Amino acid sequence: MEPGTLYLIPAGLGDPAWQSTLPDHAREIVCALDCFIVENAKSARAELRRLGYPRPLQGVGMGVLPEHGTAQEIAAAHQALLQPLLEGRAVGLLSEAGCPAVADPGAAVVRLAHARGIRVVPLVGASAILLGLMASGLNGQRFAFHGYLPVAAAERRTALRELEEESRRRGQTQIFIETPYRNAALYQSLLQDCDPSTLLCLATNLTLPSEAISTRSIAAWRHREAPALAKRPTVFLLLAE
Repeated sequence: MEPGTLYLIPAGLGDPAWQSTLPDHAREIVCALDCFIVENAKSARAELRRLGYPRPLQGVGMGVLPEHGTAQEIAAAHQALLQPLLEGRAVGLLSEAGCPAVADPGAAVVRLAHARGIRVVPLVGASAILLGLMASGLNGQRFAFHGYLPVAAAERRTALRELEEESRRRGQTQIFIETPYRNAALYQSLLQDCDPSTLLCLATNLTLPSEAISTRSIAAWRHREAPALAKRPTVFLLLAE
């Protein structure tokens, strides 16, 4: 039996009233599926409702990605999630927000799917990382995403200085994120630890009515009132020149 196809499904970036960024052909694929791999079944059902999913959601298969456990337990859970695919069914891997497996769980399942000879199809949709880069005006030819920086102040300072030096040496835009309630601490670290000439873009609440995107030098940010970043998903982009 030929295995099924694993579809990677992006989700909207936060506003419950905002219709998904999925184009019509991708939405049609999603609405034809009856089995999904998700982070949280409740929020996945809410996203499917926003997409206009046509069938009762109670009968839809929802395999949940494991959050905790030993390496062997997690590996076994991933194997189990792929079982419907190995039986020939099409399955959707649905993100909580943005694109699956990009600053988001699911990469291990995708890697295992490749190892099992399962076709993987990414669907077009919102990615806060790419949207931020597009709108930043910084180098879109050479960039790197670093995920979350260290929480401890001293370690974060070291990481920022290393990223700034690498950016200056390679002309590379450095992209990173933070848990929203720690955004303000990261912003203050950037102002304190980076060179005044370094460019910083803050891309906040992307795709939402309250979206705010601004690129300025560190020196210019230091002379402005601190932006409202608390509890607001933000992508940080840095370019040292």
